[in-house]
Amino acid sequence: MRIEDLDAPRVKAECTAEILGTLEWVGIDWDLGPVYQTHDLEPYKQAMTHLAQGGWAYPSELSRSEIAAAASAPQEGGGENRFPLSLRPADAATPRQFADVGTNWRLIVPEGETVLVDDGFYGPTAIVPSETIGDFVIWTRRQVPSYQLAVVVDDHRQGVTHVVRGADLLDSAARQMLIYRALGAGPTPEYLHLPLVVGEDGRRLAKRHGDSRVSMYRAMGVRVEAVIGLMARWCGIIGDRREMGIAEFRERFRVGSMSRESTMFTSEDDQWLRSCART
Repeated sequence: MRIEDLDAPRVKAECTAEILGTLEWVGIDWDLGPVYQTHDLEPYKQAMTHLAQGGWAYPSELSRSEIAAAASAPQEGGGENRFPLSLRPADAATPRQFADVGTNWRLIVPEGETVLVDDGFYGPTAIVPSETIGDFVIWTRRQVPSYQLAVVVDDHRQGVTHVVRGADLLDSAARQMLIYRALGAGPTPEYLHLPLVVGEDGRRLAKRHGDSRVSMYRAMGVRVEAVIGLMARWCGIIGDRREMGIAEFRERFRVGSMSRESTMFTSEDDQWLRSCART
């Protein structure tokens, strides 16, 4: 169990406890941890030393506004601006000593190279990172690694073989494969990117749709079998709403039964869960 807590402004101890409690409640356990990324930054610094000395990365003090002014369009959905090749310094590939002095560092993304992500759900997907994102940040001015670098370092050293996550991170797989190559690490994990849960407006389920956290329904007294049963319906295991235990879910789940379309959490779903509260 790895807690990815490097995004300091958004990390709260009570949220971590809620996540762990929710997983245990629905019947998901783990063999090791929790391990917190912020407790040991040395593996990430070692990776940065390798990348800097190998000419794979360079420091960049450009602000978001400067990048936005030079970029043609923002990165879809991620709030990131594509980093134009014109902003890459001429000496970008020069071997350097990594110095963690509050400066962003960017990975050199090969111009025009297609990265093929053989996704276990969506199938082979061709991504050209130089066109979608350009040279991206792998070390931040907050003196911590970016998500992209941290997960590669951790997945490799922790022996992760399968990565299952939301479809909004499919593009990230291509970036991470470039980091694997630059580090001389491998093999890369098998990736499966699954459809997101969205609200009735078609947008990713979030606070704007009200409180839809599993922990909220748990606090209301909703039975865990109802939550699992709703997930089973979303996953194509059953066609109606009914309660289901975790053992049956494990036995019947097949990733191939899932729809490739986003899953909509409807008001009817919400009302059904509330009707399953203990009285």
